[in-house]
Amino acid sequence: MDYSSYFSVRHDLIPVEQILSYDLYINSSAIKDKEKFIRIFPQGEYLTKTDLESFQKKYYQLYVAESQRKKFFKSLVKATSINEVEKVTVIKDSALNYLQNIFEGNKEFSTELLSQNIEGCRDVVESMVDMLEGKDIDGLRSLITNLSFHDFYTYDHSINVCMYCISIYRAIHPKATRVELMHAGLGGLLHDLGKIKIPTHILNNPGGLSNEDYQTIKKHPDFGLELLLSGHCEIDKDLDLKVIGRVIHEHHENFDGTGYPNKLKGREEIHLLARICTIADFFDAITTKRSYNEVLPITEAMNTMRKFRGIKLDPDLFDIFDHHVGYVRHDIHRDLKLLDSFDPTLPYAKLPLEDVGKFKKDLDFGKIKVVTDKDRKKSS
Repeated sequence: MDYSSYFSVRHDLIPVEQILSYDLYINSSAIKDKEKFIRIFPQGEYLTKTDLESFQKKYYQLYVAESQRKKFFKSLVKATSINEVEKVTVIKDSALNYLQNIFEGNKEFSTELLSQNIEGCRDVVESMVDMLEGKDIDGLRSLITNLSFHDFYTYDHSINVCMYCISIYRAIHPKATRVELMHAGLGGLLHDLGKIKIPTHILNNPGGLSNEDYQTIKKHPDFGLELLLSGHCEIDKDLDLKVIGRVIHEHHENFDGTGYPNKLKGREEIHLLARICTIADFFDAITTKRSYNEVLPITEAMNTMRKFRGIKLDPDLFDIFDHHVGYVRHDIHRDLKLLDSFDPTLPYAKLPLEDVGKFKKDLDFGKIKVVTDKDRKKSS
């Protein structure tokens, strides 16, 4: 992490009438690309509403040092005057920044760059763990529908998967430790890390891929594991990169052994967090609105996912997930089936669905019906 850098903060996100846990800065330089940051308010001092109003009149923008972002997040999560959508949006924007640095950094890619941004991702996930405490899967789903989306599928999707992984793990283990939740969240946030090595024109193509392009896409779990583990990335000592690496490498392994890259099978071979990530990955891909696709209502989405129970998805984990998603089971207007070619990695313009109910009706059409004596009595 470049601790000499600074990030801007909105005035309304700074708490007043309390002791501030971070320093406030301004950029005193009027010359473009020649920034000079000066501290105008120190951490540990009591910030009044009058103080902040005075700063707002004098200075167009306030800043916080990157080294104090974690303190800023903690203060934000605790703030009672800010609604949860606003809080998650701010934390999400930071995650977007780190993911953008990883995927589209202007600097030449390096282990140091990756390590810096993964460390930033770690702070974001810790804030997500705090932010989502007490919120169940259904509450998180409602929250995500109120968040804005961006054009690059990987960013929003990865952040949503991160939050779902945290919530699903909590549903499975209500007494989960903070470290366990951090592993779940970071695994979800970085699950598509290997996409760094996939050409952008393939990643952003919602119109369908050639078989050759899809074979390239299927290499991203191997690429992600290699990037994470072979580059000697450093992270908080309480966290295990090998666990996060298994999520990255195994989230496309199917429960029945038909997935990729290694056709691992069942609970014995596929890591628990990877199996959780598979459910989160799948669910977000078919329920979260993007700029280029329509999504399924929750009832149809869950009915569709249920068809992959024991195939792509761990049946026991899916049942727990199913129990925590609020919907009316019998309120199904279409009996939909995703084609076997469906892959949450891909940004579909149109989900590859077929209506099973319509297909059955089409099969019945034109068949000769044998009329029985019982039928004749009913009609007479």
